[in-house]
Amino acid sequence: MPQPAAADPQLAFIFRRPFAEQVAFFRGKLGNLVPTARWDDIWKSAHDRAFMVAGAAKADLLADLAAAVDKAIAEGETLDAFRKRFAAIVQKHGWHGWTGEETAAGRAWRTRIIYQTNLATSYAAGRLAQLKDAGFRYWIYRHSGSEHPRLQHLAWDGLTLPADHPFWQTHYPPSGWGCRCRVVGADGPETAKLLGGKPDYNQPPSGWDAIDPKTGEPPGIDKGWGYMPGGTVADDVARAVARKTVAWPYEAAKAYMADVPAHLRDALAAAIRSQPETFEAARRYAERVLGVRNGQPIEGAHVEPYQTLGLLTRAEAQTVAGLTKTASVLRELYDWTIGRYALRHILKEHGDAPAEAARGQRAPTAEDYARIPKIISAPDRIWTDDGETVLMEKRFTTADGSEERVVLVWNVLKKRRMLTLTSMRIYRRSPRAQRP
Repeated sequence: MPQPAAADPQLAFIFRRPFAEQVAFFRGKLGNLVPTARWDDIWKSAHDRAFMVAGAAKADLLADLAAAVDKAIAEGETLDAFRKRFAAIVQKHGWHGWTGEETAAGRAWRTRIIYQTNLATSYAAGRLAQLKDAGFRYWIYRHSGSEHPRLQHLAWDGLTLPADHPFWQTHYPPSGWGCRCRVVGADGPETAKLLGGKPDYNQPPSGWDAIDPKTGEPPGIDKGWGYMPGGTVADDVARAVARKTVAWPYEAAKAYMADVPAHLRDALAAAIRSQPETFEAARRYAERVLGVRNGQPIEGAHVEPYQTLGLLTRAEAQTVAGLTKTASVLRELYDWTIGRYALRHILKEHGDAPAEAARGQRAPTAEDYARIPKIISAPDRIWTDDGETVLMEKRFTTADGSEERVVLVWNVLKKRRMLTLTSMRIYRRSPRAQRP
């Protein structure tokens, strides 16, 4: 697999600004996590509806990798951040034998391939959905301006063709590993000029559709890249999935997970809840609600009504349904959430540090909300006192040796299809003093 060219700063900046159709395209693939041995086990347009990482065969490994790529795309993360998460996933699953594992240079190359390929194809597919939805008459091929260009791609720069020209079926970029070329749309020749198009350059170069026997592709197209990324799903992305993707955060997960097979949905839910970013999202949400960051007041922060911590797995739904007799938890998708009202209620009831200490408890902080995903995933005990609320308990040992017992109380909101936190109590016991 060829090594991609150096990143182009201008396009890298664009990639770090994700948009709804781009996210929607990638999330539309999460219902089909495909185990593979080689990079070409999934071929051309089949990538529009499937996620794969060459050599990754186990469902839980693929789910974690898919969640990591989703974070990179949806939150515009850097390559360095993705590399750190990739390394943690590889260690967690004990994944060995993958191409590039042997050396630092190989690992850097492989992570760049995964990161850039998924960002480039999702970007291209999202833009394709926009181009088709807008109904532009002309499409313009734009070269990325990279320092070491593919000469064939550079030769196509400014090519201005009708949107339905057959050229785009095989040459819509990216057209190879590391390709950062793109297409922009125009309504007429004058608009095309403003966008870098050359209206007089209205025919592809001679031989553009010849097939190279070595690659099976036209000249300038890498093997396996002679297709239009997103072409088979563009209408779905533009008209349906994208609108769901821009919903409130706690609804977005259910929107794109609704059609995912149950066993994969469970794996993805667990993977997303295990991500450090999920812990961080809970902490940041608590800071905005409580108006305090690192002990300093913050003001004017926009706060959504709820912050999702991920969907319930089937096993969790079974437990909740059994405790609360809420059958809809089994039929529909519910998620775990924390909300503005509850956090402010917890602050009012348990935010006075001296009063809590007198009761053998500790006032919760934003950092405590970051621990909630871990508690959900592996509680020491889960029960109900009234047949309506769900209680969870988890014990921790702090850095100073103290023991803490965290008790969470959840309420089932049927109309919103969520379990939302209503109370948090932290019981604290200091380490026993040692005899001299």
